Amino acid sequence: MTTVPDTDEAGTAPRAAQPRHLIVTVYGLYARSDGGWLSVASLIELLGVLSVDEPAVRSSISRLKRRGILVARRHGGAAGYELSADGLAILREGDDRIFRRERATPADGWMLAVFSVPEAERHKRHILRSQLTRLGFGTAAPGVWIAPAHLHGATADMLRRLELDPYADLFRGDHLAFGDLAAKVRGWWDLEELERHYREFLDAHAPARHRAPDDRTAFAGYVRVLTDWRRLPYLDPGLPVELLPEDWIGIRAADLFFDLRSRLEEPARAYVRKTIAG
Repeated sequence: MTTVPDTDEAGTAPRAAQPRHLIVTVYGLYARSDGGWLSVASLIELLGVLSVDEPAVRSSISRLKRRGILVARRHGGAAGYELSADGLAILREGDDRIFRRERATPADGWMLAVFSVPEAERHKRHILRSQLTRLGFGTAAPGVWIAPAHLHGATADMLRRLELDPYADLFRGDHLAFGDLAAKVRGWWDLEELERHYREFLDAHAPARHRAPDDRTAFAGYVRVLTDWRRLPYLDPGLPVELLPEDWIGIRAADLFFDLRSRLEEPARAYVRKTIAG
């Protein structure tokens, strides 16, 4: 799978987003309102605007089909793919995280996750760890995972969807003692690595604030900025700003994303409508 290594039409620097990630973004933004289906021809045309060639689109679609995210369907004689039930569930979970501006506060409390997996099913231990990491949990101690309390719904949904709920327990509570909680947060999450990711996002997309794109360029810019953004709220699960370094870079990154969303969302959608309508 390849992308053309030139500056894209939105004016951002070259990005490393995989074609399959761009396809998931396109489905999440534009397919769900139409039953979750897009024709292969429309996908090829839309991804072409993002400098992804046809073989890369077809290869990425095949991978998403094997992973159970997309299902092949024909509509009106046209070949295409629709989101699977699992794919729809994953995107709904992502909506709550990706488009949430509010951060937790210390008063909201914390959620703790602990799990016990029989040795005969130890592969599920790895799945649990991977999924809790993906949701943005930190590790407070060996075998004790921690996250802001507002993630309890998404965590419970994930455990049920993957049939892992018999192995886990979720608790909600407050930090009562001892030590400096802000210092502990720096140990539970890798804030330096997170800052690096935020810096890359700002460097790549801040120039787009100063451009007035047409519909086609708005589509390319919005899909790329959302694809780059959507992993960051999982790395930073809305940690309380009171416990983060002063002038936390994540606030500036969020301001940039929501500013670009407000400017690009409608012209991007207009371009997709015209493209799909032919």
